Amino acid sequence: MKTDASDYKSRAVTAAEAIAHVRSATNIYIHGAAATPTPLVEALAARRDLEEVKLYHLHTNGPAPFAEKGREKEFRSVSLFIGAPMRPAVQEGRADFVPIFLSDVPGLFLSGQVKLDVAILQLSPPDSHGYCTLGTSCDSSKAAADTARIVIAEINEQMPRTHGNNIVPLSRISAFIATNRPLQSHHSEAESDVEAKIGQLIADLVEDGSTLQMGIGGIPDAALARMKNKQDLGIHTEMFSDRIVELVEAGAITNKFKQVGKGRIITSFINGSQKLFDFVHDNPLVSFYPCDWTNDTSVIRRNPKVVAINSAIQIDLTGQVCADSIGYKMFSGIGGQMDFIRGAALSPGGKPIIALPSRAMGGKVSRIVSTLAPGAGVVTTRGHVHWVITEYGAVNLHGKTIRERSEALISIAHPDFRAELRKEAAQTRHI
Repeated sequence: MKTDASDYKSRAVTAAEAIAHVRSATNIYIHGAAATPTPLVEALAARRDLEEVKLYHLHTNGPAPFAEKGREKEFRSVSLFIGAPMRPAVQEGRADFVPIFLSDVPGLFLSGQVKLDVAILQLSPPDSHGYCTLGTSCDSSKAAADTARIVIAEINEQMPRTHGNNIVPLSRISAFIATNRPLQSHHSEAESDVEAKIGQLIADLVEDGSTLQMGIGGIPDAALARMKNKQDLGIHTEMFSDRIVELVEAGAITNKFKQVGKGRIITSFINGSQKLFDFVHDNPLVSFYPCDWTNDTSVIRRNPKVVAINSAIQIDLTGQVCADSIGYKMFSGIGGQMDFIRGAALSPGGKPIIALPSRAMGGKVSRIVSTLAPGAGVVTTRGHVHWVITEYGAVNLHGKTIRERSEALISIAHPDFRAELRKEAAQTRHI
């Protein structure tokens, strides 16, 4: 039965009126990435009568006023993946971080382990049936929308209407504001020489008919920029950005050989420019699903030749990968790296890839190290790691001994650090 939602704006309220539903000592979920509901976040931070409010979220775009110094008794941010706005607060102890696989995040809410009182979302306008969509970010937001007692929304005319398992009935919303504003966007920077070299090495490993997973950043962008001559690529990923649009336009992506979502691009969220938002708007080629499904290893492995492209902060000579912290300082999160590294390893012909520049801090330190920095966490274990790529080459560590791994990784370290790494390897590993 159709529901006339054409007059939905007549039921809109102000941001302050919508946020008036929030009470002290409650758990709140905040939509993230390009879907961050900025006007509602600002209205929430403008409240001065709240105490002990926990804010659960993945990485958010734009300002995070709830995490400013002096607001600790009012708001406690809990990052399930740390975005740039939250790094200072987490590193200074004013906000918290949960180490968790992205595939496990929706289960926190669905199981009731974290009982959400409020979900604050940004949605696309309702259709003639009365359904909004989660737009650019389905991820864990679908679970939040389904389980929270109260849903407060920004319904934005410029939020793309997207396909997949990502609808929210207008009737589910307790209060909403109506806006017409551009989304928070992300623009790629010009690639460096190092990124170009790594991107070419990755592209060389990608066969026609492969199914790709990639993150955002210079290395994935450089790799994708060199795949326009590939044939019949597929996309099954937790997220993607603008470079995928270019590959679709070039005819390189057909999703022809995928077994899951054949003929369609499967994702959980997107982050990029207005060109990307326009591409996904009402586009049946792209399907958005919760991240407990997109990142389920048993789902990922069903696709052929899965190539998972992920980054790292450090990797030691045994193959342990740190991707979430710089020593004791939390930087990002576990995210979907392990979900896809393992899924790609189990895929027929799959290639799990960790790609990173050989040096950091302006060339002062090696990212390939004999031992991870004190406090550094292992995101991908030495048992899960396969391909590792720097600008100096690509090596496959799977099935190799500690000695063989050390030799392989030293061969792709920056030349300035190879002698020191050999010396340390001999001292610590008896190699």
